[in-house]
This record gives sequence, structure tokens and C-alpha cells, in this order.
Amino acid sequence: QITLMQSGGGSVQAGGSLRLSCATSPFTVRGHCLGWFRQVPGKGREAVATLYDVDGQTYYADSVKGRFAISQDIDENMLYLQMNSLKPDDTGTYYCAADESYAAFYCRETVAYGYWGQGTQVTVSS
Repeated sequence: QITLMQSGGGSVQAGGSLRLSCATSPFTVRGHCLGWFRQVPGKGREAVATLYDVDGQTYYADSVKGRFAISQDIDENMLYLQMNSLKPDDTGTYYCAADESYAAFYCRETVAYGYWGQGTQVTVSS
């Protein structure tokens, strides 16, 4: 069951940029985790960047700090991940996710999310 529709991704050379987009359902009230997760073969999904819509608190994996940016357009029900200065290690399948949450701390954990996008491949060549 695909609840969230995402787009973007593709193949780029190292140093290039990509922007991922995710269409979320309208939120009547605040209190949601929004996130982007990456999965590589043999490992589970791990948080790349997350956002708590109550106060705008964000989390970034150490490996992407200063290069990636998560943002939300509330009026358009959209979630974005801007990826700059891409490295081969950024390669993987990226998923957007959303769900209700009572604390920002849990936004970095996959168990906090019940709604996921279909995933999109990002491949960065050296």
C-alpha cells in the first residue's frame, strides 16, 4: 500500500544535485513526523533527514549535514529533500515517510512512521 507519492531521483555524477519530492495528505492539525530515509542492500532504512511540523525541528545524518536540506510546503502538502554536492556514498533507495507523533525525538526512527512512499533510486557515480 503506497500512501505517499514521491518523485525525483536518478543518476548523477559526483558533485551534482538532485531534488526529491513527496506529496503528503493534508494535515488538519500539527503533530507529525516527516522524513526521508535511505536503504542500501543488506541494511534497513536509516534516517537521512527528518522534520517535526510542530516546531520545525530537523534532524540530519552526520554524513549529509551541510549538503542536504529537508523542507515542507504546508499549503501544497509537499515534502522536499534538496541534495547537493552528491557523493557516491549517497547512492541508495530513498523513501519519504509521515505519521502522527507526540515528540520530535521519534522522527528519526522508522517505527514512528506508518505511511511511506514507493521509493526512488538515487545513483551517484564517481
